[in-house]
Amino acid sequence: MPGFQRQVVNPLSFYSTPGVMTNPGTHASMLAGIPDDMVSICQVVQSNLVHVFWAERMGLALTEHQKLTLQIRPVVEKLAHMSEENDQPLTVPRPLNKRQVGNCRDFSVLLCTILRHKGIPARARCGFGTYFLPDHYEDHWVCEYWNAKLKRWTMVDSQLDSFQREALHISFDSLDVPPEGFITGGRAWEMYRTGKADPDKFGIMDMHGPWFVWGNVVRDFLSLNKIEILPWDGGWGFLDHRLSDPRPNKETLRLYDRVARMTVNVNNEFEKVLAYYKQEPRLHIPSEWEPARE
Repeated sequence: MPGFQRQVVNPLSFYSTPGVMTNPGTHASMLAGIPDDMVSICQVVQSNLVHVFWAERMGLALTEHQKLTLQIRPVVEKLAHMSEENDQPLTVPRPLNKRQVGNCRDFSVLLCTILRHKGIPARARCGFGTYFLPDHYEDHWVCEYWNAKLKRWTMVDSQLDSFQREALHISFDSLDVPPEGFITGGRAWEMYRTGKADPDKFGIMDMHGPWFVWGNVVRDFLSLNKIEILPWDGGWGFLDHRLSDPRPNKETLRLYDRVARMTVNVNNEFEKVLAYYKQEPRLHIPSEWEPARE
């Protein structure tokens, strides 16, 4: 592709090391002793987090103070907060009312952190789940890891514990989510652009439409660069509200299509994903913005 400088980076090596959001830092000891099998790893994630939208159904009334942890971006600060409440490693299950409040992004990023800490290639993906509501694509995050045995990227939804699986009547293996179960932001954008899906069916609550789909394209693109922002982060560059016009011009649409296509083809265009991030300032986090608790 014209304008790209070739950057030779092994994708498996790249995704097996932490990024700014997934570096456990001084709290790496909390990840000690976690087994290597995916079932056990997901159980560790689930026994330390409680989903903000599922807590009440599980019998837990959350306080506004508890919900503040949703604003913590980097895992090192999430682990710091956990250790303030309980300095035991994550292998020691926390009672439901002592678990950190999070959302799908937090479940996926914590799983990604653990896997990278073990040297297992992993990447969080932002897009839409099809198994939450009928005829709807719900805003969602999952985690992909390189399955060395199967020699392919495998999608895992670590949020889906036994309670949620039963409530949602999940029949597929949540440790190997099928392609039709989770649609990445880029795939969703292409479905909209080719007329294969109604963009108003993509979103969450009263937020939906092309602008929402595009937002998840950007979040997924950044995540593929190991910058896992919060679901509501925005206000700059390609996530500026001024760029949320449902009728962007042809040039802008071509640019959007280009970014979406790179995320869909990341396994073949990995170097382009990294290079384009460096070359396109509208994808950069603002210089004054820091990935820390606000």
